[in-house]
Amino acid sequence: MLINIWQDFLKIVKEEAGSRVVETWLKAVSLHQWDADAHTVYIKAPNAFVKEWIQSNYTALFQLHLGRLLHVSEPRVIFLNENEQEPKKDISELITIMPAKRSIIPPQVKHALERRGPQGSFGRLNPTYRFDTFVVGSSNSLAYAAAHSIAEGPGSLYNPLFIYGDSGLGKTHLLHAIGNMVQQKNPQSVVLYQTADRFVNEFINAIRFNKVSLFQQKYRALDVLLIDDIQFISNKEQTQEAFFHIFNSLYDSHKQIVFSSDVFPSHIKGLAERLRSRLESGLVTDIHKPPLETKIAILKRKAMLHNEVLTDDVAEYIAQYAHSNIRELEGALIRILAFASLTKQSLSLDLAKKVLGKQQHYKEEVNHVDFEKIVSHVCKYYSYKLSDLRTDSRARQIARVRQIAMYLMKKMTKKS
Repeated sequence: MLINIWQDFLKIVKEEAGSRVVETWLKAVSLHQWDADAHTVYIKAPNAFVKEWIQSNYTALFQLHLGRLLHVSEPRVIFLNENEQEPKKDISELITIMPAKRSIIPPQVKHALERRGPQGSFGRLNPTYRFDTFVVGSSNSLAYAAAHSIAEGPGSLYNPLFIYGDSGLGKTHLLHAIGNMVQQKNPQSVVLYQTADRFVNEFINAIRFNKVSLFQQKYRALDVLLIDDIQFISNKEQTQEAFFHIFNSLYDSHKQIVFSSDVFPSHIKGLAERLRSRLESGLVTDIHKPPLETKIAILKRKAMLHNEVLTDDVAEYIAQYAHSNIRELEGALIRILAFASLTKQSLSLDLAKKVLGKQQHYKEEVNHVDFEKIVSHVCKYYSYKLSDLRTDSRARQIARVRQIAMYLMKKMTKKS
């Protein structure tokens, strides 16, 4: 039974967080035990490094999806090292991660306003996402300055703040940093970090269980609202209507609102014009891809957080490997740190090349694939000429080879 539940859990997380998270981290751990009486899940990790990383970054996924699969609303999650055993009697001595976020579902819904966590927050902010852990460069300096300014005085300047840019460039980091700084300066502030898709699901559950008024009260009681990936409320008319009224209520009360998105507000399709105009009514700033020097600085800062020192040559190699975003950059670093920890090797350029070398070669091969190379290989494999595929013939075999070539063109190139 536990094996099936674990496999279902991995499938769900793969859809939500991506295959890289599953392959790099979650397949390294196992569902060790389920204590139905204590509503406790025991997860076993191969070493302390993997245990601490998963505990810090993916606990919410375990709570949400294992809870659903085990039909328990609030399971405890306890992480163990390979040589640790589950406690026999007193589980309070182990690190227990209590539920961080709750959806609006009975019976928890009616207590939503009373369920404020530490420092008065409804949601859970990532404590590692602070301004002092954010590396500032030419690509993000304006967004950083704006975020820091509103954290100093929420609701009085740049309200709302809208930060946009490609995925993995630090938008989420800035949102959490704002919330953490606000709560540090004023522990009584009520701060909520929420992704747009979770906002949608929460609103759907509020309608389903006839708790819309409580849903509205919860959001109108906030001092700071941080909405990540706001573009996901597009084409959801009823949700936009509810959010429109929440926005107006918070704005009129001089409460701070911050949005992030992967595109400029006017480029979000399926968004009501009156809501779009409100998103654009404050300061709109963007984040670009960082230059090489900033990426190296980010890598060294990330390594320090893991109590590791990264040499210049290793940092530069990783920075040149990861082209797309900071998340890919951090993923490459973590794979190297994990490999070094698991194999008990020291960090070096040779180790970095060993871990990333095959993936780099694969990326370069994929990047150099073009239409001509695809057609050449397909024609050679099926013993056809290019002129045969370009004819008007609809013979089954020719049509099949033609479709295979088109499919590979779509999958292996960046062309439309």
